[in-house]
Amino acid sequence: MRILAACVLGFVLDLILGDPVWLYHPVRIIGNLIAVFEKKLREIFGNSKKGNLIAGGVLCVLIITFSTGIPLAILYLAHKIHPILSFLLESFWCYQLLATKSLRVESMRVAQRLYAGDLAGARVAVSMIVGRDTESLNEAGVTKAAVETVAENTSDGVIAPLIFMMIGGAPLGFFYKAINTMDSMVGYTNEKYLYFGRAAAKLDDIMNFIPARISALLMIVAAFLSRMDGKNAYRIYRRDRMKHASPNSAQTEAVCAGALDVQLAGDAYYFGTLHPKKTIGDDIRPVETEDISRTCRLMDVTAWIAVVMLGLLRFFAVTVLSHMI
Repeated sequence: MRILAACVLGFVLDLILGDPVWLYHPVRIIGNLIAVFEKKLREIFGNSKKGNLIAGGVLCVLIITFSTGIPLAILYLAHKIHPILSFLLESFWCYQLLATKSLRVESMRVAQRLYAGDLAGARVAVSMIVGRDTESLNEAGVTKAAVETVAENTSDGVIAPLIFMMIGGAPLGFFYKAINTMDSMVGYTNEKYLYFGRAAAKLDDIMNFIPARISALLMIVAAFLSRMDGKNAYRIYRRDRMKHASPNSAQTEAVCAGALDVQLAGDAYYFGTLHPKKTIGDDIRPVETEDISRTCRLMDVTAWIAVVMLGLLRFFAVTVLSHMI
């Protein structure tokens, strides 16, 4: 029950406190480690296609080993000192590995700038949470970008980490975050990362395959509970869930587009290059600033459903196993 309690406590702390800005975030440490290893591995294996593929694979092994092994070792030592110490440490890490409040706070900063009529400020605010170029986005484009990143990260930043932590505690949460962070840093299809980042991108696709679909189904339920268009959320999910280069990214975006009765995605610029993308959802009504807060509400309800459902599954699984042993 220790893992279940740590996950629930971490979830509640995240909802209340958000990211602890006063402390260096472990994901930033993983990011710095990726940057250091990338530089060294490129020097060792060269810049050929084969060299990049090998270097990218080695990067995955090293980052996963360090990111999972170190927290596991620290928790083991903490438990040797006192079980309460290891529980508190694991709860704190579970809290750090979730991003529910930070997603809400960062996306609502975009909304606040739009409400104030500050499009330039909204572009800057949204650039902090999306990977696309934002300099030329209009108000609708900024709103769509914020809505899409909250919808997608409901899976990547909330539900998927919860799933992994409910299974294996904070160490497995770090395992997931290591892969997800590698994908966000090197999993691009541009010239620099096409081969170097391939292993990280494929591994991220595999790790998120089931969580993304669980997140989408939970979000459909959340759409009904939030009195949004649940029926359309399910319809658009069925139709548009694979309209993305990634097998996972459009899962929750499709649900969100359907729940809001808007059209998302479409062509976008990344690093100055236009990337053609299919649209998701139907243009039933224009996107509006309020859709950002609606998407945050959808994320919050989805997160609560997830923690209750996963918590019950964890509880009954542990109970059954304890009676079998």
